[in-house]
Amino acid sequence: MIKIPTLTGENSEEKRQEIKTYFQRCYKRYESLFDIVADEKAYFQKADELRHPIIFYYGHTATFFINKLKLAKIIDERIDPKLESIFAVGVDEMSWDDLNEKHYEWPTLSQTQTYRDKVYKVVSGLIDRLPLELPVTEDSPWWVILMGVEHENIHLETSSVLIRQLPFETIKEDLNWKECTEYGEAPQNELLELSDGTVILGKNRDAKLFGWDNEYGRHQAHIPAFKASKYLTSNAQFLAFVKEGGYENDTFWCSEGRAWKAFTKAKHPLFWIESEEGYKLRTLTREIDLPLNWPVEVNYLEAEAFCKWLSGKEGLTLTLPTEDEYIRLRDETKVPSYLEWSGKGKALANINLEGFASSVPVDCYEHNGFYDVIGNVWQWSRTPIYPFEDFKVHPVYDDFTVPTFDGKHNLINGGSWISCGNLATQKSRYGFRRHFYQHVGFRYVESNYEEKVTTNSYTTDSIISQYCHFGWGENALGVENYPAKCASIALEYMKDKPKRKAFDIGCAIGRSSFELARGFDEVIGVDFSARFIQEAQALKENSILRYVMPTEGELENFHEVNLTAFDLEEERKKVAFWQADACNLKPVFKDFDLIFAGNLLDRLYDPKKFLDSLASRLNEGGLFIMTSPYTWQEESTPKEKWIGGYKKDGENVSTLEGLKEILEPQFELIDTQDIPFVIQETARKHQHTIAEMTVWQKR
Repeated sequence: MIKIPTLTGENSEEKRQEIKTYFQRCYKRYESLFDIVADEKAYFQKADELRHPIIFYYGHTATFFINKLKLAKIIDERIDPKLESIFAVGVDEMSWDDLNEKHYEWPTLSQTQTYRDKVYKVVSGLIDRLPLELPVTEDSPWWVILMGVEHENIHLETSSVLIRQLPFETIKEDLNWKECTEYGEAPQNELLELSDGTVILGKNRDAKLFGWDNEYGRHQAHIPAFKASKYLTSNAQFLAFVKEGGYENDTFWCSEGRAWKAFTKAKHPLFWIESEEGYKLRTLTREIDLPLNWPVEVNYLEAEAFCKWLSGKEGLTLTLPTEDEYIRLRDETKVPSYLEWSGKGKALANINLEGFASSVPVDCYEHNGFYDVIGNVWQWSRTPIYPFEDFKVHPVYDDFTVPTFDGKHNLINGGSWISCGNLATQKSRYGFRRHFYQHVGFRYVESNYEEKVTTNSYTTDSIISQYCHFGWGENALGVENYPAKCASIALEYMKDKPKRKAFDIGCAIGRSSFELARGFDEVIGVDFSARFIQEAQALKENSILRYVMPTEGELENFHEVNLTAFDLEEERKKVAFWQADACNLKPVFKDFDLIFAGNLLDRLYDPKKFLDSLASRLNEGGLFIMTSPYTWQEESTPKEKWIGGYKKDGENVSTLEGLKEILEPQFELIDTQDIPFVIQETARKHQHTIAEMTVWQKR
């Protein structure tokens, strides 16, 4: 079995080979999953209307390596910029996710495989030559490589869910993905007692295994005694709920659940197939008679409705467990940690592909009186995913978890049969939307525990708060609001020109986009940071944005932005926000009358590439307006890619001179002016800067 490398060790060369083996075996295992798809046409049809076709996921995990290695400045060159844009951003039903198929020209399977082969060689070669110091830390290039592997392990699982939803005739059985054939009657479930105790969640920065950002930090809580079901809820148990009209009786469903039912017309779990003989189950590669003793697989809304139904039948208060209660269950049953059981020869659970490529009966794997505390299927929690104390994002993947801290993504616990790598570890934390399907079931608890975690509606991340305040806060030091001022000037330059569509690149929290919408029919704002786009989109959807700004020491002020107060309520209908890389934009971003790039140039990893792409995106006579303080730094832009701010042959080269050299073949410079701006850090600390605006007209 494939086991995660530890971050520690005494021999760097042995660790190098261990990581190389891990990368290569995980990479090939991912490809072998797609071998199950027998019809190439199935790669290009949507298994789920809220997901891309699986060709996206086949390419996505490979481009992730290149995009993150490029972002971290570990490699200099891309393999295929077009594919690395098409396959860049996945879908979680965030409002900025792009599910419009007109925006994609999917490559063929052969082209995608050729690309994957090239990535395999690039990463393998990189592993061979990168210096390696132990232990591997979060700022090491090796962390980014492990991040790529664990990202692919996530998509091994999510892609298997999509493959289960493809038309059955497009799938073939595969000996590498052997499924369980043991079926029977389900055991009688019962509630078992768990004593009270304290749980401590979170991992330290010096932990032995790679982790995602939300795993680090600390959370502690005392859990009163409660009861939990001995087994995961079986298909047999859930079948009784279905037969008694559970899906038709709205009293069991919350408002979100009722809305989901109305939309989907669901009458039973997704993977069940209704037939004249009864129900069948769609597994990865087969359709079988519903195995009554396997765990049911449902979304959170279905699990919650079942608990309300069963509560009424049993005269008890049954709910889904919180994350804390699940951890208490795991602690009490003394389930060994990942490093204690993985690869030891005898499977502790149906997890890490050490059992079958499917569920197994709920009474196969005992953990000190309970069954399937880990493995078989994930277990829904009623806890929305939230950050622990001392949470910090990783700069190379700043949008892994933060967009899910919205109260709409609930934690799943314990792992499933295909949970590999980080997903199989005891410290992993993954949140999914409540109507999503994974290989997830549930166990229920009888409990009066009131969870004390919140998803804060005020943005407290210091960088995000600074940009919120920069875009929407009061005018500090008597300086006009910068993005509003820039947009106003841009509209003045556009006064006698068509104002159909504007492109705001590096839009941050969206002020300039909203302001441009005062004059334009349509404005598209893009930013590399999903966290910025998250806040801009929240403002578009709700008209309100809240954030916290430090004043001094531990003191803070709370701020609220309301679009109505800025007379921008109607403009939000004309604005769309997308996450995008300015140096590798999709071809769909075109036909603009104005392109605005505010304070972006000197933070790009390849500014010339960005500038070279602009003319093709502008209509004839269109304007490109750019502002920048020209504060070049090697942390953002390799020095050899600076546009200016350096000496050449003993002579000074200014950024404006560099811009003229690049842009003048296709643009005419029609104006320059200075625009000051202020960034507030605390009540008494401000950064005062003067940017230069240059206005260019397409020839």
